[in-house]
Amino acid sequence: MDTEKLPPTFKGRQYEIRALGLRDFAGLRRDDEPLDPFELAYFAKLFVVDFEQIGGLSEETREHLLGAGMNDWSGGTCSRPLPNGWRVVILNPKHGRARNNATLMEEVCHVFLGHKANRLSIVAQNKQGKTVARDYNEADEEAAYAVGAASLVPYAGLRQLMRRGQTSIEMARHFNVSRELVEYRLKVCRLWAEYREGHPEEDAARLARRNGYLKAAGARTQS
Repeated sequence: MDTEKLPPTFKGRQYEIRALGLRDFAGLRRDDEPLDPFELAYFAKLFVVDFEQIGGLSEETREHLLGAGMNDWSGGTCSRPLPNGWRVVILNPKHGRARNNATLMEEVCHVFLGHKANRLSIVAQNKQGKTVARDYNEADEEAAYAVGAASLVPYAGLRQLMRRGQTSIEMARHFNVSRELVEYRLKVCRLWAEYREGHPEEDAARLARRNGYLKAAGARTQS
């Protein structure tokens, strides 16, 4: 194993090695080659069903899931398999392909890592914005999320694109993931400081957004 392709932390290396194994299984050869989790889902025996194909939902429930509650869930996997051994996965159609890629990749990793869910596994966002499947134990959840993220945005490829001067938005488009996932990987791979040094204009934009949020919150408090 070429240690130059691994992040500097012990835990990060363990996750990266598993992610590189998945990328190799998927037939990827370049460090910066995008991974399609929908192709891996076939080998994990995960059957992705379109939300519109779900029967038995009341109109009120459907409207909530796709309206006011659309940011409260990312997807779900049924732990009880179909007669042919496959399991059904439902992804939030309002989240777009980039976020769906991360959600599905996490579910694929649960399978490849041998994790078992006790019942329907609902995938949502916690307070830190991290995708969580509430029916897996915490260690399994952390591993599936981290390995999935590393599979989609590998350390060596991320570093390569970053040092070419690409922004997090450009790298997100390249890997077909969200900007938030790219920035998460930059941070856990200890590349964030180097990235920020190369893009000082983004710090100014973040500060402006933060000040805007604080100003808006203050206005709501006073009203």
